[in-house]
Amino acid sequence: MNIKVVVEKGEDGYFVAHVPALKSCWSQGKTREEALQNIKEAIDLYLEPEPEEIENREVVELTV
Repeated sequence: MNIKVVVEKGEDGYFVAHVPALKSCWSQGKTREEALQNIKEAIDLYLEPEPEEIENREVVELTV
């Protein structure tokens, strides 16, 4: 899966990364590489299916 990530250098010197397609999916790192590794982990967590705790709920995967 390819996804666009925006990386910017923040005022504090850290690199900030976010995914415009995934609301509130942000991360940061001291280096650009660290920020990219951290945002990859954040994307994995963001896209992780929610636990099926609610009855009568179905989780399906779609290819878009």
